[in-house]
Amino acid sequence: MVYILVGAAGFLGAALRYSIGVFLFQESAVFPFATLTVNLLGSFLLAWLTTGLMVRFSLPAHIKTALGTGFVGSFTTFSTLSVETAALFLNGKTALAVLYIAASIFGGLWMSRLGFKVRKGEETG
Repeated sequence: MVYILVGAAGFLGAALRYSIGVFLFQESAVFPFATLTVNLLGSFLLAWLTTGLMVRFSLPAHIKTALGTGFVGSFTTFSTLSVETAALFLNGKTALAVLYIAASIFGGLWMSRLGFKVRKGEETG
């Protein structure tokens, strides 16, 4: 059963990721804003879900797995980040590649922290 739930949630996460990519993609874009956006949103969402929603409502393990691994896991994309970073380096855009890596790592950590804080604020407020 968990495989079906992870697959269904994964389908929804991937479809949402694709939709955001289509919405934010520009042929002339020099910087991969679409991937950065979904990865930062995913960092926030996973922290928010795992520290609150999943605990607050005592969700079963298979639902937690479907949401975290299935939905958020398919929504975010490390492989695309890697390929886009390599492409920036190969095209001589070293500064943009370093900026992308830094924004992804530090932005992801900041968004996770924000997700934790938002959930904590919801519980106390």
